[in-house]
Amino acid sequence: MINFINKLPKAELHLHIEGSLEPELLFAIAKRNNINLKYATVEELKTAYSFDCLQDFLNIYYQGAGVLIYEQDFYDLTWAYMEKCASQNVRHSEIMFDPQTHTERGVAFKTVINGISKACSDAKEKLGVSSLLIMSYLRHLSEEAAFKTLAQSLPYKHLITAVGLDSSEQGNPPSKFKNVFEASIKEGYIPLAHAGEEGAADYIWEALDMLKIKRIDHGNNCLQDDTLVQEIIKRDMALTVCPLSNTALQVVDNLKNHPLKKMMDLGLKVTINSDDPAYFGGQVNQNYIEIQENLNLTKQDLYELAKNSFQYSFLDKDTKQYFLEELERYYLNNN
Repeated sequence: MINFINKLPKAELHLHIEGSLEPELLFAIAKRNNINLKYATVEELKTAYSFDCLQDFLNIYYQGAGVLIYEQDFYDLTWAYMEKCASQNVRHSEIMFDPQTHTERGVAFKTVINGISKACSDAKEKLGVSSLLIMSYLRHLSEEAAFKTLAQSLPYKHLITAVGLDSSEQGNPPSKFKNVFEASIKEGYIPLAHAGEEGAADYIWEALDMLKIKRIDHGNNCLQDDTLVQEIIKRDMALTVCPLSNTALQVVDNLKNHPLKKMMDLGLKVTINSDDPAYFGGQVNQNYIEIQENLNLTKQDLYELAKNSFQYSFLDKDTKQYFLEELERYYLNNN
């Protein structure tokens, strides 16, 4: 099964590039930029990666992102992730980035987007991994701050496919960002949002009806509401589920109790993703491996999950078809 998963062609649809910053690279960039870290060694930093909730994680995540200052830093961060994609047969990735995490501390929007997009472009050419960018608004900040970010993004619109909504979910409902999402859609961005990770099912309803989202990031708590489950199925909308993230942040107590298989059995279109792999104990393949083991998923289940990852990506029709055919060949030859 591990071998089958490692070679399985797949896409990753829920990945925060800042959350892929491995401790070793974090230390290397900090040294290059003469930044003193709170932690003396890589090992000491790794022991801090133990979280009780989403907020615990965010506190350390924002500290880690603080070492990213120059275009080269964002390039190195993205390139390191893309190399991991290539080694795991991730053929395509839809990468979220948080401009406000950087602009709030004086780093120019241009610095962030240029570093990330150049690495993406090089990865396509040298590693054969395609990607697109999702600009996420931080929900613990104001809608006014999100509007500012939207304005900053417009000169780089050709590099950005979608907008998302992330950070602290509790107390920051999707409705808070209704106007900026409306404006983002007018600019041609595809709307997405984290909903139903820690927030209840009504946050997912809000994201669907007020933000007009095209895909649900996380969405675990849709299972609280049978009508909502049917609505998501009716709209043929995918969920980007992140198993190791869910246990690391104690959204789910144990992978054996993860609702992923139940979601699949209900007819929901589920995808498997790593979220913030440097902090949550595994890249996308590790998420596949551990969820397979804990829920006893079959090769057919894994094939369905990988198929969804291409089907519900924002790739053009022909490229989707190409990847789906590649996946099907692999499955038929290895089943």
